[in-house]
This record gives sequence, C-alpha cells and structure tokens, in this order.
Amino acid sequence: MIDRATVDRIFAAADITEVVGDFVTLKKKGVNYTACCPFHNEKTPSFIVSPAKGLYKCFGCGKGGNAVNFVMEHEKLTYPEALRWVARKYNIEIQEKELTEQEAQANNDRESMMVVNSYAADYFVKQLETPAGESIAMSYFRERGFSDLTIAKFKLGYCPDGGDVFTRTALKEGYQEVFLEKTGLTVVREQGGYYDRLSGRVIFPIHSLAGRVIGFGGRTLRTDKKTAKYVNSIESEVYHKSQSLYGLFYAKKAITQIDRCILVEGYTDVMQMFQSGIENVVASSGTSLTQEQIKLIKRFSKNITVIYDGDPAGIKASLRGIDMILSQGMTVRVVLLPEGDDPDSFARKHNTTELQKFISENEEDFISFKIRLLLDDAKDDPIRRAELITDIIGSIAVIPDSISRSVYIRECSRLMQVDEQLLIGEVARKRFARMDGEQGQEVALNQRRKEQFFERIQKVVPDEKTPPVNPLEGELSILEKEIIGYLIKYGTENFDLALSPGEIESLGVADTIISELEMDDITMNNSTCQKILSDYRQNMKEKQVPSATYFTNHADPEVSSFATEIMFEEEKYKISELWKRFEITVPTERDTLTEAIPKVLHYYKLKVIGKMIFELKNELAVMEINPEGELAKEMAERFRRINQLNELRLKINGKYQRTT
Repeated sequence: MIDRATVDRIFAAADITEVVGDFVTLKKKGVNYTACCPFHNEKTPSFIVSPAKGLYKCFGCGKGGNAVNFVMEHEKLTYPEALRWVARKYNIEIQEKELTEQEAQANNDRESMMVVNSYAADYFVKQLETPAGESIAMSYFRERGFSDLTIAKFKLGYCPDGGDVFTRTALKEGYQEVFLEKTGLTVVREQGGYYDRLSGRVIFPIHSLAGRVIGFGGRTLRTDKKTAKYVNSIESEVYHKSQSLYGLFYAKKAITQIDRCILVEGYTDVMQMFQSGIENVVASSGTSLTQEQIKLIKRFSKNITVIYDGDPAGIKASLRGIDMILSQGMTVRVVLLPEGDDPDSFARKHNTTELQKFISENEEDFISFKIRLLLDDAKDDPIRRAELITDIIGSIAVIPDSISRSVYIRECSRLMQVDEQLLIGEVARKRFARMDGEQGQEVALNQRRKEQFFERIQKVVPDEKTPPVNPLEGELSILEKEIIGYLIKYGTENFDLALSPGEIESLGVADTIISELEMDDITMNNSTCQKILSDYRQNMKEKQVPSATYFTNHADPEVSSFATEIMFEEEKYKISELWKRFEITVPTERDTLTEAIPKVLHYYKLKVIGKMIFELKNELAVMEINPEGELAKEMAERFRRINQLNELRLKINGKYQRTT
C-alpha cells in the first residue's frame, strides 16, 4: 500500500501535459491543449488537456480524469500500478510494503493537522470582528490599502495578543494539544502551559494547490527591534516552505490563461498586485527560490517575470535562483521598479492598465539584465570583467535549448565585446562538465523508462439482466449530477437566501445541500453521486470541506471521472463573441447560486417523491391482479403511504413557495 503522503507527492509532481504528452501529440490552443482522443477513433480533435485544472477530457467518448487516471485508462493498469508509473516518471521513491500501524497513524495525524489548520484559519478570520481585531488588524490592513474584498479573499486574520488565547480556545473546542504543537500553532512551555506562536500578529494563511490551509505567516505590528517582523509556521508533515508559493492557489488560473507567472517577494506584494488587477502573481515568501517552487510554476507556465524593487544587494542574492529557472528550460524576464518602490507600494499608485504597461515596457530578458547589472558593478576593472564573463557563461550553459543558448551567446558577445567563438567553446566546456556528473543518473532514468513492469488487466463485467427503469430515474440522475456538481465546485462557498422581505441569510453551499438531504434521509439513485455525497458527509463530520481537487484526484476512478466531467462542463459553453462586442453581461453559474441551489433541491425532492409513489402504485397494480384477503392490509398501507407522500409534496412546495 502507498501511504497518503507519497500519493500527495505523486499528484503534486504530475504535470498533466507531460504525462499525457508521453502518449499523445498535444497542440496548444488558447490556455488548453488539444489532440485526437487516444481512446476512440476520431478525425476532429475533441480531446482537451487543461494545465490549470490538471485534468483531461474527451468530449467525444466522455473519458476524463487526472494524470494518474489517464495512465490507468491508457495502459490498463490498476490505481496503485498507475501511481507507481507516475512515481517512476518523476523519480519518486515508493516503499513496497503494507502500512504499519505507525504509518497508518501518521497518515491520520497528517489529516488531523490539516483540520487544525483549517480551524485556526477560521478562528483568525473571526477575530477581525472583535474590538482588538478591528482596531489593530483591520486598521493595519486598511492602512496598507487593502479592500474588504481582498481581506476576505485571502482570508486574512488576527491572532489575539495575550499569550495562549487561541490555544485555550482550540483545546476547549476539542482540538488536541499534540496537533496544535505539530503544526507550530502552539508552543508548549517546558515549565508548563502554552504560548501562541502567532500571538498578537496579523495572519496570512498559506494554501496548498488544492486550496487547503497548510501554514501561516504572521506579521508583528510592534516596533520592538528584538521581535521578528515575520514568523512562519514551522516545517511539518503538511507544510514545507521550500515547496510552497504564496498565492499560487489564487493565481494558477490566470497564470495559465496569460501563460506567464510574475514572481515577487512577499505576501503584501501578491495581494496588492492582485487587488490592482494583476492576478498571475506569486511570492517566494522571502526565501531563496527552490527547485520545488520552480517546478510548481512550470506546471502552469514556462514564462516567468521577476519583479525587483531596485535593491542591488537583494538582486544579486537572487541570481542563483534565476539560473535554476533557466536550467528548467523556462524563459525569465526581469522588471526593475523605480528606486524606493516595491511591488506593494508601486501597485498602490497605479491602476491595472498602468501596471500592465509598465511591466511590458520595462521587462527585459534575464541574461541581458544580468550583463548590464554586473557590467555596472565591474566598470573598467579587467579582473572583475573576467569574473563577470565566467558568471554569464555559467548562466547560459544551464539553458537546455541549443537555439536559446546560441542567441544569448551572440548577445553576450555583442554587449561584452568578447569573441563569439570563445564564448561558444566555454559554454560547451561548462555543459560537458555538467553532463559528466549527470550521465550516470540519466542512463539509469532512460533504462527505467524503457522497462515494462505490468501486464494489461482485463476487466470482467458480470452478465446481469437490467430491471425495468422507472421513467423518473433519468430526471433524478440529471438532478443528482447537478446537486453533486454544486457540492464539488462551490461546496466551500456561501450564497444568500431571502427569508422574508429585507431579511437575508448567508448559507454555506455544502451545509445547505447536506442538511437538506439528511433531513429527508435521501439516498441518491446514482451510485457515484451517492459515493461522493457519503464521502462529503464524512469529511464534514471531521470539520473540513473537501475541494474539487480532492474528488478529481480521488482513488476511486468512477468518482475521479465524474468530478472531472463536472469541472470540464464550462469548456462546452463559450460566450458568443457578438455578446462580448456589445458588452452584454452574462451571469456565471456562481452568480446564480442563490436561485439555483434552492430550486434544484426543490425539484429533486419532488422527483424522489414521484419515484416512490410510482413504485408503490406498481406494487398495488400487482396486488390488484392477484387480490387475496390477506393482502388487504398491505394494500391499505401502500395507499396510506401514497397519501403521506402527496402531503409531503405539498409541504415541500410550500417551503420553497412554489406550486408544481
């Protein structure tokens, strides 16, 4: 069995375009990729791969899923076998053994830590409504120019000052000390008692790609120089700073659409640019860029623009990270802000159009920027210039594409007045030196890729007679799919419900759907929908709302395929260019939740009742054909039940203020 942490690493590493691209020739089309479907014969491509969603979908045959599902379907492998295939592709080690009790417990512990983080995030947000939160945290956020919408979107919060206020509250709510300590939220004093690590700080939650809270950044508002300005969550089973990028959860869609990622340094840089209309932006959170972070960006775009605030020391310290980006075959551009500005302050002074114009007019490729920067530093010193040439050659040598290397060598020769052939020779020497060290690993990797480990598995489907279908079952299936679609896509969101004129209540999508179905003890007719509903209920009992990614990456291929189809529905419908030209506003599905959710629950309950009445009448019809004295009570019971269901139908119509 493969442990949960390893499965998460496999899904995090799997690039859908790379995995599918091993079997299918993909062509870029807008933000997605297309191809002729490998699962059925077609001449016109209907197979779509979405890097932003991490999913594939064929609108011809209906097959769809994530990278692991694709390998399962294409290579006819089981789920564990497909996981191993993807793990081998990305050099992720898997221990082939059954989980011990300790390992199983570790998986449970990891999930418990995620639950604690989720609780803490909600707690910190609620503290903004307290007098201290309003006067301290909200004042700071507003002073920094953040709107209420931005504060809510990024789920900013406040940890009350006072030592252990948060910890005491969490313990009282039933959260365990061990997980509060493991996440780093709580410090357990040696002499006894607790201390909130983020006490008295404004809070910036850090999200995983799936949108789950994995850690926090806390900024002090004190002026005491002995107090660290920022404190982050400690390294844990759920949070690794070197593998996280602040804001990527919010930015990934825009990065894919624009095909460029803007990289800045801090939390407020991301939020201020996002608020100013630049949404394809992430931050390394003040750390040196890592290979893991670069690979995260590469999943969505191979183009990066780094924005610097003009501090020469800071720029030079980050140059090594840029070389790491180049080595991944990515293009890097640099924007230097005016002296005295950082992305936060600069974004506050400019609107979206001005920001976009400044970036496009001032960005330059990294090699030219580096040459100019270091030439200014070296001036006419021949020794420093020689060191500079060696440095630039090192950057060019890591670029894997030969054409790009050739272009940069020519540019370097022109700017630095160095013989081009000399540079070509030095770059080649550097590359050969690197290849010697990597050759052994590369040979082994290619060998593993050529090996075939698994036999194809034939699925045996039992020959069973299908019972007659209730005419209402088709309508029920459509409504069930719609309900589960709302759960998967919008379960974490709220919608407004008008209780009476002037009285509006904000309700959670997941809470409303789950409670309404539980109220009437409804089991869904569609087995996959029922699986998802049951899974959702279980997650909510554990105080968490699963994301769409949770279901698209589900171990059950039926669940994963179903969720994928839901997530790709928007690809079927495109707004007419004519409507766009005349600026006709079309409400999105999210805009209609207020009307849609009560409506679908209303119709669904009526159809469930209709199905039950249909089945009772069928039973009565059989009894009428074979009337016997002992059946009288059973017939009367069915008539009574039909009357009850008709009364219930009237109540439901009354509740939703409708007649059907």
